[in-house]
Amino acid sequence: MDGIAAALGDAARWRIVELLAERPRSVGELAELTGLRQPQTTKHLQTLARAGLVAVFPLGQRRVYALEAEPLAAFADRLRELAEATAGHAGDRDVVARYRAAIEADSAAADRDRWADGREFAFDRSLAVPRETVWRYWTDPDLLASWWVPAPLTITDCVLEPRPGGRAVVAYRDADGEYRSEGRVRAAEEPGHLAFDLAVAGPASFTGHYDLVLTEEPGGTRLRLGLRITATTPEAVPAIAGIETGWGQVLDNLTAVLTEKG
Repeated sequence: MDGIAAALGDAARWRIVELLAERPRSVGELAELTGLRQPQTTKHLQTLARAGLVAVFPLGQRRVYALEAEPLAAFADRLRELAEATAGHAGDRDVVARYRAAIEADSAAADRDRWADGREFAFDRSLAVPRETVWRYWTDPDLLASWWVPAPLTITDCVLEPRPGGRAVVAYRDADGEYRSEGRVRAAEEPGHLAFDLAVAGPASFTGHYDLVLTEEPGGTRLRLGLRITATTPEAVPAIAGIETGWGQVLDNLTAVLTEKG
Protein backbone atom coordinates (compact mmCIF):
# COMPACT_ATOMS: atom_id res chain seq x y z
CA MET A 1 0.00 0.00 0.00
CA ASP A 2 2.83 2.42 0.79
CA GLY A 3 4.43 1.91 -2.61
CA ILE A 4 1.15 2.38 -4.45
CA ALA A 5 0.31 5.52 -2.44
CA ALA A 6 3.74 6.98 -3.15
CA ALA A 7 3.48 6.19 -6.86
CA LEU A 8 0.04 7.74 -7.16
CA GLY A 9 1.00 10.82 -5.13
CA ASP A 10 2.43 12.61 -8.16
CA ALA A 11 0.11 14.57 -10.46
CA ALA A 12 1.88 13.47 -13.66
CA ARG A 13 1.78 9.79 -12.68
CA TRP A 14 -1.86 10.10 -11.70
CA ARG A 15 -2.60 11.48 -15.18
CA ILE A 16 -0.72 8.57 -16.76
CA VAL A 17 -2.79 6.12 -14.71
CA GLU A 18 -5.97 7.83 -15.88
CA LEU A 19 -4.88 7.50 -19.50
CA LEU A 20 -3.87 3.86 -19.07
CA ALA A 21 -7.20 3.11 -17.44
CA GLU A 22 -8.78 3.86 -20.83
CA ARG A 23 -6.51 1.44 -22.74
CA PRO A 24 -2.84 0.37 -23.07
CA ARG A 25 -0.64 3.06 -24.58
CA SER A 26 2.92 3.50 -25.79
CA VAL A 27 5.47 5.77 -24.17
CA GLY A 28 5.32 8.16 -27.11
CA GLU A 29 1.54 8.40 -26.95
CA LEU A 30 1.59 9.02 -23.19
CA ALA A 31 4.24 11.70 -23.60
CA GLU A 32 2.17 13.45 -26.25
CA LEU A 33 -1.03 13.33 -24.18
CA THR A 34 0.59 14.51 -20.94
CA GLY A 35 2.90 17.11 -22.46
CA LEU A 36 5.92 15.49 -20.85
CA ARG A 37 9.18 14.62 -22.54
CA GLN A 38 9.65 10.93 -23.32
CA PRO A 39 12.48 10.45 -20.77
CA GLN A 40 10.26 11.94 -18.05
CA THR A 41 7.37 9.74 -19.11
CA THR A 42 9.59 6.67 -19.05
CA LYS A 43 10.77 7.46 -15.51
CA HIS A 44 7.18 7.86 -14.31
CA LEU A 45 6.21 4.57 -15.92
CA GLN A 46 9.16 2.84 -14.27
CA THR A 47 7.99 4.13 -10.88
CA LEU A 48 4.48 2.86 -11.55
CA ALA A 49 5.88 -0.49 -12.67
CA ARG A 50 7.94 -0.87 -9.46
CA ALA A 51 4.74 -0.32 -7.51
CA GLY A 52 3.09 -3.09 -9.49
CA LEU A 53 0.61 -0.73 -11.12
CA VAL A 54 1.60 -1.17 -14.75
CA ALA A 55 2.97 -3.94 -16.94
CA VAL A 56 5.24 -3.30 -19.94
CA PHE A 57 5.00 -5.15 -23.25
CA PRO A 58 7.97 -4.74 -25.62
CA LEU A 59 6.58 -4.84 -29.16
CA GLY A 60 9.54 -4.59 -31.46
CA GLN A 61 10.97 -1.12 -31.00
CA ARG A 62 7.83 0.06 -29.21
CA ARG A 63 7.07 -0.41 -25.54
CA VAL A 64 3.42 -0.50 -24.60
CA TYR A 65 2.23 -0.09 -21.03
CA ALA A 66 -0.99 -1.48 -19.56
CA LEU A 67 -2.58 -0.77 -16.19
CA GLU A 68 -2.90 -3.61 -13.65
CA ALA A 69 -6.38 -3.71 -12.12
CA GLU A 70 -5.64 -5.94 -9.11
CA PRO A 71 -3.35 -3.61 -7.13
CA LEU A 72 -5.68 -0.68 -7.84
CA ALA A 73 -8.61 -2.69 -6.54
CA ALA A 74 -6.65 -3.60 -3.39
CA PHE A 75 -5.75 0.06 -2.90
CA ALA A 76 -9.38 1.06 -3.38
CA ASP A 77 -10.45 -1.52 -0.79
CA ARG A 78 -7.93 -0.11 1.68
CA LEU A 79 -9.15 3.43 1.07
CA ARG A 80 -12.71 2.23 1.61
CA GLU A 81 -11.69 0.63 4.93
CA LEU A 82 -10.05 3.89 6.02
CA ALA A 83 -13.14 5.88 5.05
CA GLU A 84 -15.39 3.52 7.00
CA ALA A 85 -13.10 3.66 10.05
CA THR A 86 -13.07 7.45 9.85
CA ALA A 87 -16.85 7.59 9.66
CA GLY A 88 -17.09 5.24 12.63
CA HIS A 89 -15.08 7.67 14.76
CA ALA A 90 -16.71 10.86 13.55
CA GLY A 91 -17.63 11.64 17.14
CA ASP A 92 -13.96 12.01 18.07
CA ARG A 93 -13.50 14.57 15.31
CA ASP A 94 -16.56 16.44 16.57
CA VAL A 95 -15.00 16.55 20.06
CA VAL A 96 -11.85 18.13 18.64
CA ALA A 97 -13.89 20.65 16.64
CA ARG A 98 -15.92 21.66 19.72
CA TYR A 99 -12.73 21.97 21.74
CA ARG A 100 -11.19 24.24 19.12
CA ALA A 101 -14.34 26.40 19.05
CA ALA A 102 -14.27 26.69 22.85
CA ILE A 103 -10.60 27.76 22.79
CA GLU A 104 -11.37 30.47 20.22
CA ALA A 105 -14.30 31.74 22.30
CA ASP A 106 -12.30 31.82 25.55
CA SER A 107 -9.23 33.40 23.95
CA ALA A 108 -11.16 36.64 23.46
CA ALA A 109 -11.91 36.84 27.20
CA ALA A 110 -8.53 35.73 28.55
CA ASP A 111 -6.90 39.16 28.59
CA ARG A 112 -5.95 39.21 32.29
CA ASP A 113 -5.33 37.04 35.34
CA ARG A 114 -8.38 35.52 37.02
CA TRP A 115 -10.37 35.95 33.79
CA ALA A 116 -12.39 32.77 34.36
CA ASP A 117 -12.71 32.97 38.16
CA GLY A 118 -16.14 31.96 39.33
CA ARG A 119 -16.98 29.94 36.22
CA GLU A 120 -19.00 26.88 37.24
CA PHE A 121 -19.67 23.51 35.66
CA ALA A 122 -22.10 20.75 36.61
CA PHE A 123 -22.12 17.12 35.57
CA ASP A 124 -24.74 14.46 36.21
CA ARG A 125 -24.70 10.70 35.71
CA SER A 126 -26.99 7.82 36.60
CA LEU A 127 -24.96 4.73 37.52
CA ALA A 128 -26.41 1.24 37.87
CA VAL A 129 -24.32 0.28 40.92
CA PRO A 130 -24.55 1.01 44.68
CA ARG A 131 -23.13 4.20 46.18
CA GLU A 132 -20.46 2.21 47.99
CA THR A 133 -19.10 0.95 44.67
CA VAL A 134 -19.00 4.42 43.11
CA TRP A 135 -17.28 5.75 46.24
CA ARG A 136 -14.55 3.13 45.95
CA TYR A 137 -13.92 4.11 42.32
CA TRP A 138 -13.28 7.67 43.51
CA THR A 139 -11.15 6.89 46.55
CA ASP A 140 -9.18 3.72 45.72
CA PRO A 141 -6.07 4.89 43.78
CA ASP A 142 -5.99 1.92 41.43
CA LEU A 143 -9.70 2.14 40.64
CA LEU A 144 -9.51 5.93 40.28
CA ALA A 145 -6.68 5.58 37.77
CA SER A 146 -8.75 3.16 35.69
CA TRP A 147 -11.12 5.90 34.50
CA TRP A 148 -9.90 9.37 35.47
CA VAL A 149 -8.43 10.60 32.17
CA PRO A 150 -9.64 10.12 28.58
CA ALA A 151 -7.52 8.47 25.89
CA PRO A 152 -4.75 8.95 24.85
CA LEU A 153 -3.66 10.31 28.26
CA THR A 154 -1.93 7.99 30.74
CA ILE A 155 -2.19 8.36 34.51
CA THR A 156 1.16 8.55 36.34
CA ASP A 157 -0.09 9.48 39.83
CA CYS A 158 -3.62 9.55 41.16
CA VAL A 159 -4.91 9.78 44.73
CA LEU A 160 -7.89 11.21 46.63
CA GLU A 161 -7.51 10.48 50.32
CA PRO A 162 -11.08 10.40 51.69
CA ARG A 163 -10.57 12.53 54.82
CA PRO A 164 -10.45 16.27 55.47
CA GLY A 165 -6.94 17.47 54.73
CA GLY A 166 -6.14 14.35 52.71
CA ARG A 167 -3.98 14.59 49.60
CA ALA A 168 -5.53 15.14 46.18
CA VAL A 169 -3.15 14.47 43.31
CA VAL A 170 -3.75 13.82 39.63
CA ALA A 171 -0.81 13.54 37.22
CA TYR A 172 -0.88 12.27 33.67
CA ARG A 173 1.09 12.41 30.45
CA ASP A 174 0.70 12.12 26.73
CA ALA A 175 3.04 12.33 23.74
CA ASP A 176 3.26 16.12 24.17
CA GLY A 177 4.15 16.40 27.83
CA GLU A 178 3.28 15.81 31.48
CA TYR A 179 0.60 17.53 33.54
CA ARG A 180 0.10 17.65 37.30
CA SER A 181 -2.54 18.95 39.70
CA GLU A 182 -2.30 18.90 43.48
CA GLY A 183 -4.58 19.95 46.32
CA ARG A 184 -6.43 18.86 49.41
CA VAL A 185 -9.65 17.13 50.31
CA ARG A 186 -12.00 19.57 52.05
CA ALA A 187 -14.76 17.18 53.10
CA ALA A 188 -15.37 13.44 53.01
CA GLU A 189 -18.54 11.71 54.16
CA GLU A 190 -18.53 8.08 53.04
CA PRO A 191 -20.24 7.08 50.80
CA GLY A 192 -22.11 10.23 49.80
CA HIS A 193 -19.97 13.37 49.66
CA LEU A 194 -16.45 14.25 48.64
CA ALA A 195 -15.14 17.81 48.20
CA PHE A 196 -11.60 18.59 47.11
CA ASP A 197 -9.42 21.18 45.41
CA LEU A 198 -6.92 20.67 42.61
CA ALA A 199 -4.49 23.36 41.45
CA VAL A 200 -2.92 22.88 38.04
CA ALA A 201 0.84 23.40 38.10
CA GLY A 202 2.74 25.58 35.64
CA PRO A 203 2.09 28.87 33.82
CA ALA A 204 -1.26 27.65 32.46
CA SER A 205 -2.63 27.35 35.98
CA PHE A 206 -5.99 27.46 37.67
CA THR A 207 -7.63 25.91 40.70
CA GLY A 208 -10.69 23.70 40.55
CA HIS A 209 -12.99 23.31 43.53
CA TYR A 210 -14.83 20.00 43.15
CA ASP A 211 -17.95 18.90 44.97
CA LEU A 212 -19.07 15.29 44.45
CA VAL A 213 -22.46 14.13 45.73
CA LEU A 214 -23.65 10.53 45.47
CA THR A 215 -27.30 9.81 46.23
CA GLU A 216 -29.25 6.58 46.09
CA GLU A 217 -31.86 6.20 43.38
CA PRO A 218 -33.89 3.22 42.14
CA GLY A 219 -31.51 0.80 40.47
CA GLY A 220 -28.32 2.52 41.48
CA THR A 221 -26.70 5.87 42.20
CA ARG A 222 -27.08 9.45 41.02
CA LEU A 223 -23.70 11.17 40.64
CA ARG A 224 -23.56 14.95 40.68
CA LEU A 225 -20.26 16.73 40.27
CA GLY A 226 -19.93 20.48 40.66
CA LEU A 227 -16.81 22.38 39.66
CA ARG A 228 -15.95 26.02 40.32
CA ILE A 229 -12.85 27.68 38.85
CA THR A 230 -10.57 30.22 40.56
CA ALA A 231 -7.05 31.64 40.18
CA THR A 232 -7.00 31.41 36.40
CA THR A 233 -4.14 32.73 34.27
CA PRO A 234 -4.42 33.84 30.62
CA GLU A 235 -2.31 30.84 29.59
CA ALA A 236 -4.98 28.48 30.96
CA VAL A 237 -7.32 29.01 28.00
CA PRO A 238 -6.89 25.49 26.50
CA ALA A 239 -7.41 23.83 29.89
CA ILE A 240 -10.50 25.87 30.78
CA ALA A 241 -11.96 25.45 27.30
CA GLY A 242 -11.54 21.68 27.58
CA ILE A 243 -13.26 21.22 30.93
CA GLU A 244 -16.76 20.61 29.61
CA THR A 245 -15.64 18.10 26.99
CA GLY A 246 -12.90 16.54 29.10
CA TRP A 247 -15.02 15.87 32.16
CA GLY A 248 -17.80 14.58 29.94
CA GLN A 249 -15.39 12.00 28.53
CA VAL A 250 -14.00 11.15 31.96
CA LEU A 251 -17.41 10.50 33.44
CA ASP A 252 -18.35 8.49 30.36
CA ASN A 253 -15.25 6.38 31.14
CA LEU A 254 -16.46 5.88 34.70
CA THR A 255 -19.94 4.95 33.50
CA ALA A 256 -18.50 2.41 31.04
CA VAL A 257 -16.23 0.86 33.67
CA LEU A 258 -19.06 0.54 36.19
CA THR A 259 -21.46 -0.78 33.56
CA GLU A 260 -18.98 -3.48 32.66
CA LYS A 261 -18.51 -4.32 36.33
CA GLY A 262 -22.27 -4.48 36.86
